[in-house]
Amino acid sequence: MILSIALGAVLFIAALAGMRYFNPAPEGYKSSFEVAKEEAAPTPTPMPKATPEPTEEPFTGFYNPEGMTIKERIHTPEGFHREDVEEGSFAAFIEEYPLYKEGKKVKLYDKSWKQNQDAHVAVLKMKLVEGDLQQCADSIIRLYAEYFYQNKMYDKMNFHLVNGFACEFSKWAEGMRISVSGNDTTWVQSAAASDDESVFEKYLRFVFAYASTISLSDESKKVKKEEIQIGDIFVQGGSPGHAVMVMDVCSDDAGRKAFLLGQGFMPAQQFHILKNPLHEEDPWYYVDEISYPLQTAEFTFEKGSLKRPEYIQEEIQ
Repeated sequence: MILSIALGAVLFIAALAGMRYFNPAPEGYKSSFEVAKEEAAPTPTPMPKATPEPTEEPFTGFYNPEGMTIKERIHTPEGFHREDVEEGSFAAFIEEYPLYKEGKKVKLYDKSWKQNQDAHVAVLKMKLVEGDLQQCADSIIRLYAEYFYQNKMYDKMNFHLVNGFACEFSKWAEGMRISVSGNDTTWVQSAAASDDESVFEKYLRFVFAYASTISLSDESKKVKKEEIQIGDIFVQGGSPGHAVMVMDVCSDDAGRKAFLLGQGFMPAQQFHILKNPLHEEDPWYYVDEISYPLQTAEFTFEKGSLKRPEYIQEEIQ
């Protein structure tokens, strides 16, 4: 009897112990062992969300006073970017042309100050020949000539005089000079062959004396404003005439274009980057704002004045 009672008790206890296996634990139930294991495990640190990098530098204004080239000094408008230019091209030469320090005033050929100091935003470190010779068209010719000379592209340095005569530096460097007698213009051998800088400067001085906005216009072809690029010119031949050069070009993702203009002027003076009279703080001229007559800081151009000199067409790409 006692044995039967004991056996029954054992079976009852075993049944109670087995209830956990026959009856599933309530949803969410965790044993003390499982709870302790979770508390001991390190809590994972959430990964920070990646911040997208900006696609372009934030706009900080149009000018960098520390910049010493056109590209460094003058920022593009917000949302615009400079167009790619080929290394060693005329466009790259212009963008990297050295400037005087911020705030530089424009001097005339005789070292006096230009009367109007409110038309420019920067002044180029360009040489001036002696006398009142290096005016508007002449300063533009000088930029082309300096590029050709530095790259020894003497065959490209071929500027026409007002009478249409071609003044080629390649012949000048051979010691030939131009003789003008009435309506006759001819080459004569009269100097030793040399292409040093002093000879180059004398060549330019001669060209400046006999070239003008008329000859510059005659050796240039009209271009559409949508095709504007560095090295193009607005030129109005005559007396008075004037010429300014496109010194930089930028565009936005929608295809809008803007450009900078530079000029020399009368009397002969330092070459400078112009303001845009339509925008007090913004020196860029916008292609979609061009209408004629086109008002620049100191001159008004008529329709058909946007041109591209023939001798620079291949180099400004």
